[in-house]
Amino acid sequence: MTTQSDIKKLAEQMAGSMKSFDDIKDFQKQLMQSFIDTALEAEMEEHLGYPKHEKADKPNKRNGHTKKTVRSDTGDLEISTPRDRDGAFEPALVRKHQTRISGLDDKIIFLYAKGQTTTEIVESIKELYDVDISSSLVSRVTDNILEDITAWQNRPLSSVYPIVYLDCIVVKVRQDKQIINKAIYLALGVALDGKKELLGMWLSENEGAKFWLGVLTELQNRGVQDILIACVDGLKGFPDAINTVYPNAQVQLCIVHMLRYSMKFVPWTDKKAVAADLKAIYGADTLEIAEANLESFDQVWGDKYPHVVKSWRSNWEA
Repeated sequence: MTTQSDIKKLAEQMAGSMKSFDDIKDFQKQLMQSFIDTALEAEMEEHLGYPKHEKADKPNKRNGHTKKTVRSDTGDLEISTPRDRDGAFEPALVRKHQTRISGLDDKIIFLYAKGQTTTEIVESIKELYDVDISSSLVSRVTDNILEDITAWQNRPLSSVYPIVYLDCIVVKVRQDKQIINKAIYLALGVALDGKKELLGMWLSENEGAKFWLGVLTELQNRGVQDILIACVDGLKGFPDAINTVYPNAQVQLCIVHMLRYSMKFVPWTDKKAVAADLKAIYGADTLEIAEANLESFDQVWGDKYPHVVKSWRSNWEA
């Protein structure tokens, strides 16, 4: 049986992982790299008047690539700018001698979040270029970017993940000229080699167990046969959704979410003392000590904060 110490360690790992979102940043960097390379090739195609690998009876032709490193908000990117024989090609997205790209990150995430709305993607790319470009170029870049996103979304996954963190974040997006909240579902897996992998991102209006059931079913269809431990928050119906797809998975609640929920009922004057007594529960070395500390907590705080005690008792097995 997993000890309270194990749960504590998992909770700390989850808190660090979900705060940094390193895997999301890696995906963002890859998407930026793909976007820039695709856009530059599309610009060259627009400049020459015919697509790559197509023979054309024209004096000006492609003449290899020039590699350079540019700095972005997510790190250094090595891009390949296509050349033409006449030397007349002037890229618009990353200009000649430009070594810094700023402000791209939010736009790339915007592209991903709006992946199903072509018109909004077109508008975003126009804003990204900040120049007048033809609609055919925009459409060509859009199609290629959507292909890259679709390929990433549907890529095969490993058959087993020892730990999968399932969480949802709420972000503000622009839709129909209004700023609204959207829920982004995140599945962060720890592979057998110990490396973290962002399994996928899904967009919805709000968080619900029914949507999570669809996410888990998709992961299964992409090759995930078993999850040993699923670390989640206290969303109602979430454990049932997990065990419907992965009946042998052990569902563990995130200690961070439990603490946040508990402290909502505690005024400032008691927060420090209550937090210390709760730490004695989830930080105990053995299950027996944790249960004894929970009884002590109930005796001290049970009458004053019954909702806190009820929450820990009802979720004790998880």
